[in-house]
Amino acid sequence: MKTLLVVYHTHGVKTAQMAEAVARGARAALAEAGGEAEVRVIVKRCADAGPEDVLGADALILGTPENFGYMSGMMKDFLERVFYPCEGKVAGRPWALFVAAGQDGSGAVASVERIVTGLRLAKKAEPIVALRELTPETISRCEALGAAFAAGLALGVL
Repeated sequence: MKTLLVVYHTHGVKTAQMAEAVARGARAALAEAGGEAEVRVIVKRCADAGPEDVLGADALILGTPENFGYMSGMMKDFLERVFYPCEGKVAGRPWALFVAAGQDGSGAVASVERIVTGLRLAKKAEPIVALRELTPETISRCEALGAAFAAGLALGVL
């Protein structure tokens, strides 16, 4: 069985709603294709996820709010905790990012990408950035991201 891991942090509701949309899209795509037995979707907050989760995942989707033009402190903590235990062991695994931004999101995106680059993960989608408001279009994009990752894992093409 393949595993899609969604790890996120939030103090508010936007990033959590984006994570829920990613998971909903993944599960809906799997249910529609009859692939629930092939891909497990796990959603964890940063504080609850660790190296064993990342090592056990076949794909990773990260979510963070933009805090002071940077990723959240808890996302940084998560990435720091998993970096060395996972370094050299997860190269090539697909990943993507979603950001709930109050400014433009570029600092949060750049800070996550800088660390994930060191893990040599394979970026499979452009980051989804929700600027200030969480729109139905952004929720749809998050659902589509989850669906694409789940379907890709189920078909063995991701």
